Amino acid sequence: MKDNLPRYTLRISQNLLDKIGYIAEYEGRTKNREIEQLIKRRVEQFEAEHGKINTDKSGSDD
Repeated sequence: MKDNLPRYTLRISQNLLDKIGYIAEYEGRTKNREIEQLIKRRVEQFEAEHGKINTDKSGSDD
């Protein structure tokens, strides 16, 4: 699947990756989508407390 999304390498312990994999499978998602959901929730929490983050870049608000 070709897309224009940026790539980012994440280095985490195998134990944590396995746990994320377990949760992702339980939720019916890939590990990548599960991590994306966690990041989105954290950004929403941060913005609720501190205000919207403006990245000055065109595109999606994701």
